Amino acid sequence: MNYIESILPQLLSGFWTTLLIFSFTIIVSIPLGILVAFLLRLPVVKWVLHLYIWVMRGTPLLLQIIIFYYGPALLGMPALSRLASCLLAFILNYCAYFAEIFRGGIEAVPTGQIEAAKVLHLSGWQTARFVTLPQVVRIVIPSVMNEVINLVKDSSLVYIVGLFDIMQAANVAMQRDTTIVPFLMAGVFYLAFIAILTLLSRGLEMKLKIEK
Repeated sequence: MNYIESILPQLLSGFWTTLLIFSFTIIVSIPLGILVAFLLRLPVVKWVLHLYIWVMRGTPLLLQIIIFYYGPALLGMPALSRLASCLLAFILNYCAYFAEIFRGGIEAVPTGQIEAAKVLHLSGWQTARFVTLPQVVRIVIPSVMNEVINLVKDSSLVYIVGLFDIMQAANVAMQRDTTIVPFLMAGVFYLAFIAILTLLSRGLEMKLKIEK
């Protein structure tokens, strides 16, 4: 118990970095994903956006983190910090996944309702806001929450650029003390965090079913 108490502050410090990456990625990538999903319906930009989604989903997130961290310096541009490069990679990667999820949700909305909105002379924004988006949210919530849970685990990839997250903190403690206990404790942090998100997901799904 004394040993666990001694390394707990280090793990908590690393966990705050994990939580920061998770929070910023969710706050930025979900709205961006919704925007991209709606923009995919515009012929002018859809091919560019399809290319972006294909690249981000078709290459490993680990590789994207490396490129955003080391790439600018190799091109003679100002280098990004460890945190900034990780956030950029995570946001762009998860935005692509969320865009595909919301695109599927938009296509699942009956076309008759869109046509009815046109008959009522609703603008494109009003149709999206009051007709399409509320239904899309109900449809995609399980898939979105699945990606949110994946994000918790993917956040451990920041070790590749030496960012001090909970896994890095556990690794430092393990090498110093020659014990696997820090990694087991890190696993408990991840499990607890995912358990909370799972409960929130189920509660949100039940609420949306009731409102429906």
